[in-house]
Amino acid sequence: MSEFKEGIHFYYDPNGLMVLTAQYHLEKGYCCGNGCRHCPYAYISVPEPKRSRLLAASGINNHEKEKQ
Repeated sequence: MSEFKEGIHFYYDPNGLMVLTAQYHLEKGYCCGNGCRHCPYAYISVPEPKRSRLLAASGINNHEKEKQ
């Protein structure tokens, strides 16, 4: 990643917290396992049971989860 840019790689939520975007994660290239809000990797490195809760909240179903 050449430059970390607001609006592309992160934004600030209404509570003032910095949130990393899916674009940032895609450029990083892997799931870090922290349960990031915009994880494009279906939370593959997040341990259970947290992973199942995050997948349910994101709307990703079991069929999609198996393809990851």
